[in-house]
Amino acid sequence: MKKAILLLSGGLDSATCGVIVRDMGFEIYAMSFAYGQRHIFELTAAKKVAHFLTVKEHHIVSIDLRAFGSSALTSDIAVPKERDVVHSSDIPVTYVPARNTIFLSYALAWAEVLNCSDIFIGVNDVDYSGYPDCRPEYVAAYEKMANLATVAALQGHIMKIHTPLASLSKAQIINIGLKAGMDYSITHSCYDPAENGTACGLCDSCQIRKKGFEEAQAADPTKYSFSSFR
Repeated sequence: MKKAILLLSGGLDSATCGVIVRDMGFEIYAMSFAYGQRHIFELTAAKKVAHFLTVKEHHIVSIDLRAFGSSALTSDIAVPKERDVVHSSDIPVTYVPARNTIFLSYALAWAEVLNCSDIFIGVNDVDYSGYPDCRPEYVAAYEKMANLATVAALQGHIMKIHTPLASLSKAQIINIGLKAGMDYSITHSCYDPAENGTACGLCDSCQIRKKGFEEAQAADPTKYSFSSFR
């Protein structure tokens, strides 16, 4: 079996990306990050998804992005609630500076060690919060850099950064996952959950997730503290 690195956050998109990778016949090496995020629930979800996918290995890498702050996910900044995520063009304070660049760099290093040429990341350029490191042109630029920076590429093993969800709506992503048998009840998307892990229902991620399930005409297994969304 060909090997693939899967960046696995425990969220809906990375879980769906995971079932796509699995069904493509890859042997999955999953990588998650304890990066100083404000709660542990996404890592708990990542472990459940990794088990669900029967990955070959699952590494949780510890790094400290709280050292730099500037994001509501890594510092004591309030998570925005009830934003109009459909019409807003502002990049919210939940953006973590250079996060995907850092994550992809760790994945690239592990790929070299494993003699693996395929890295999968569940970034999306349709139903998302406007983060610059989710755009197709960013991924293309990173892939070009990866093939200049690694011994593997110089020896002819071309690195490929796969983004199978990039151009899909959240509803399309959900339908793909459901068709593949994904259990979305084990995933976690909320930026600001309650102490028991219940999703807030009001942050950008909750709104996008709930809207996706409604447009997919599928039952949302998520427990929300509040169910309203724009």
